[in-house]
Amino acid sequence: MSTATAPVERKRPMTKEERKVILASSAGTIFEWYDFYLYGSLAAIIGAQFFSSFPEATRNVFALLAFAAGFLVRPFGALVFGRLGDLVGRKYTFLITILIMGISTFVVGLLPSYETIGWLAPVTLIALRMLQGLALGGEYGGAVVYVAEHAPNGRRGYFTSWIQTTATLGLLLSLMVILSVRTYVGEDAFKSWGWRIPFLLSIFLLGISVWIRLQMEESPAFKKMKEEGTQSKAPISEAFGNWKNGKFAVIALLGLVAGQAVVWYTGQFYALFYLQTILRVDMFSANVLIAWALILGTGGFVVFGTLSDRIGRKKIILAGCLIAAVTYFPVFKSLTQLANPALNSAQQNTKVIVIADQNDCSFQFNPTGTAKFANSCDVTKALLARSSVNYSVEYSPGAIPAKVKIGDAEIEGYEAKKLTGDDVKAVPAAFTKNVNEALAAAGYPVPGKPTPGIIKLDGFFDIFTAQAFPIVLILTYLVILVTMVYGPIAAALVELFPTRIRYTGMSLPYHIGNGWFGGLMPATAFAMIAQTGDPYYGLWYPIVIAVGTFVIGLIFVPENYKKDIFAEQNSK
Repeated sequence: MSTATAPVERKRPMTKEERKVILASSAGTIFEWYDFYLYGSLAAIIGAQFFSSFPEATRNVFALLAFAAGFLVRPFGALVFGRLGDLVGRKYTFLITILIMGISTFVVGLLPSYETIGWLAPVTLIALRMLQGLALGGEYGGAVVYVAEHAPNGRRGYFTSWIQTTATLGLLLSLMVILSVRTYVGEDAFKSWGWRIPFLLSIFLLGISVWIRLQMEESPAFKKMKEEGTQSKAPISEAFGNWKNGKFAVIALLGLVAGQAVVWYTGQFYALFYLQTILRVDMFSANVLIAWALILGTGGFVVFGTLSDRIGRKKIILAGCLIAAVTYFPVFKSLTQLANPALNSAQQNTKVIVIADQNDCSFQFNPTGTAKFANSCDVTKALLARSSVNYSVEYSPGAIPAKVKIGDAEIEGYEAKKLTGDDVKAVPAAFTKNVNEALAAAGYPVPGKPTPGIIKLDGFFDIFTAQAFPIVLILTYLVILVTMVYGPIAAALVELFPTRIRYTGMSLPYHIGNGWFGGLMPATAFAMIAQTGDPYYGLWYPIVIAVGTFVIGLIFVPENYKKDIFAEQNSK
């Protein structure tokens, strides 16, 4: 690969054609995130529609598994459509991906329920989710490559940063559509049939996106390569089958994308998970707080993308990883103190100890929701972790069933696998009741009852209070860290690979990093919290990976922001 330095074109304004290129590419990526948040937000309702023959807990698991099916196949979509994009062109490939994605989303809104067509309903739903996942695996890489190969030298960071804003826009769009439809039709109607409307409305976004993309030209870099006859005949094997190119995929994954993924997921997804699950903030308030943070912080994508054209991509991405690793603990502790002061006080002042046989305790890693942890130690720790209790574990041989000491109270657990008859429901209910009563007596907020001092918003603009506004600022800080690592990442990945294998080469590490390193964040964090009893221990997952990316990136990632991708040699 050539490392020719590019002449810089920073001062001229963006042309009308360049704006159309960004708009056409961004529309599909907004669609990607609209679908992502839409299905995730409506998983419980979708479970009731398509998995109604199962108990509520089981149907919710299957709904999330259908969601995960689309998520996990994205790297395969990156390979399929990445190869196609390097063989036939960027424009036509991501035209195909958006059609597959859009039609699949629309059909979900039309799909009959389990009560109407039986088992065909869930099977078709999962098939549609997998089609969406395959399409999404090709959509991002195609959009980024297309924009980057249209961008003038010296402005790739700025141009591609607009693609990076689409995750936020997709989230806001899905939230607005769901809340609007829910308010208009009413809660009961929404659960019955109204949930289909957000899926059906996606057809309009699809139509606009396809219309715009049909008018676009192929990227200049690909046309030049095609005219010179230097296209790759086997992009996958060329990109990953030899160390000369394959090493850049490994470097991209470990030295850039892994850290970017965990910082991105922590700042947006885990922050929302933490507010709702750990701090017990109601759904409306949590979504409003996150939405304001996204609105205030979204400009950072363009700011850091533009800055990366001047000082380099690597410096900004690695700085974001390091700053995140250093500040996560104090930031999330401050969030707890502000959002739920009663819970914070109880965590600091109430001593809770689980006494158990070490062999009775498991590491409760459960990314798909299908694993069953029935030992008394696991049951006890899971209940305390779900209640956001700060506890320690004392291992004592033969301590089966486990016991939990809450202040002066001591409560014996149970072994779920030994329960029969009426005890299957009665014993767990009694144990949960006894634990909750002991926690309440010790000062912990009681689930299902109003918590004194917890943040609660009554409207979208109800953030200008002494409690709410600092929380928004903390969440905005987390989003700014996201923009630091995510704003320049597209340009950085594009510049690592030659034109002949660029689509394939950059797509796979991106989707592995974000799909697996980032996607496993909530499940891994909960397992780490349950294992140790420390509500903040799950933060070690993004911290360790971010520090690892900082070290690997500092040593191995080249700085290519001055590279001329139009003058590069496309030969092997």
